[in-house]
Amino acid sequence: MKKVAILQSNYIPWKGYFDIIAAVDEFIIYDDVQFTPRDWRNRNKIKVNGQLQWLTIPVYHSRSDRICDVKVSFDDWNVKHWRTLQMSYGRASAFRDTSEFVEELYRSPRSAYLSQINVEFIRAISDFLGIDTRITHSSEYSYGGDKSEKLLTLCKAAGADCYLSGPAAKSYLDISLFDQENMTVEWMDYSDYPEYRQTGGEFVHGVSILDLIFNTGSLACSYMKFVKHPAP
Repeated sequence: MKKVAILQSNYIPWKGYFDIIAAVDEFIIYDDVQFTPRDWRNRNKIKVNGQLQWLTIPVYHSRSDRICDVKVSFDDWNVKHWRTLQMSYGRASAFRDTSEFVEELYRSPRSAYLSQINVEFIRAISDFLGIDTRITHSSEYSYGGDKSEKLLTLCKAAGADCYLSGPAAKSYLDISLFDQENMTVEWMDYSDYPEYRQTGGEFVHGVSILDLIFNTGSLACSYMKFVKHPAP
């Protein structure tokens, strides 16, 4: 059985995003769909002095833009973000061991396009965590239909037997379409993650994966569900 997940690219996503990548045979970046502002596409949360703060990539966009067409609007965003991360996590337990890896990601982003930047980070962090799932793009496949049909035809185009979805899709995904095509649908469970020693304030699960990396380093996989290999 081939299992796939289909998600839009996020900027430095939380640990659950990487767990869903690790749980499937193929992870499809779903970025030829409409960009949604004030969403996870170009921002994520970190902890600064014990408080949650958004780290946001500034972008140019219009209502009709696809995610893959959105461009960054400020050339030095990466410099600003890295400085913020240094100030926020400089005293974290594993910062010294992991800062070189993360700094390299921020040193020279290789694209002006948001999605390409996101995917560059996602691939590098997946490698750090030992995730070897194949990562592809929806634009590589021929598919169509409405919201649920698009996901179904994309699964079929990828040769999948099972679609692993995030729980938020329960409110809109038409399961009957998948049943008609003998396509199994499974739901990701994001509950019961163990806590780790987090810098400052009350513990928060829904922050960027960088929070986990800076605080736990090579032990990051111990606080995830589907990532089994120790980080190098």
